[in-house]
Amino acid sequence: MNAYMDALKKSRLFAEISEAEVQQILNCLSSTTKEYKKGEYIVHNGDKLSCVLLVLSGKVHIQKEDYWGNQSILTVINVSDIFCEAYACLPHTPVSINALAVTDCVIMFLNLNHIMTTCSSACEFHITLIHNLLSILASKNMILTNKLEHLTQRTTENKVLSYLSQYSQQCQSSSFEIPFNRQQLADYLFVDRSALSNELCKLRDKGIIDFNKNKFTLLKDYQE
Repeated sequence: MNAYMDALKKSRLFAEISEAEVQQILNCLSSTTKEYKKGEYIVHNGDKLSCVLLVLSGKVHIQKEDYWGNQSILTVINVSDIFCEAYACLPHTPVSINALAVTDCVIMFLNLNHIMTTCSSACEFHITLIHNLLSILASKNMILTNKLEHLTQRTTENKVLSYLSQYSQQCQSSSFEIPFNRQQLADYLFVDRSALSNELCKLRDKGIIDFNKNKFTLLKDYQE
């Protein structure tokens, strides 16, 4: 596990916990790891989970698929991030998403019951771990609220501007690089790819934004 210690130390789940304490926690939680190839599903719609999953290497897309097989990207999970923690809190409820390895991945599985149950000594770092998990759950709820704000915009233009504005604020810069290519951004915003490309070009022609591939700049003089 030493090979992935950097990823673990950078994870918000282990914030304010020393490397030695991380090793101790992993032993206590009986953590396991599994490798996935690019294109493999880590979690399938309908699975039941009792573990929190953490990305030690690679990148994962959380996808939603409808009855007809149409997919949309709900979020991107990077190294050191956790996912499916909400489903682990409801182990008898089937998941309603897919988790796809978009690169080769190594995933750690952490049993939620072991996380939430402290030993008799109630080690301080274990309590910190629980606090960190609750903080992550709260943060993700805010992220979902942001996405809802984008999707409730009435036009493709407004959806794009809502997303770019929010991402700019998150990066604290008017110039930034988003984690999506065109198809992925279209899926994220629930719009057609060609319609998205047309709107981006219109926004650039209007002097509202500039972009090159997935690098964007918001221009200061825009007023709706």
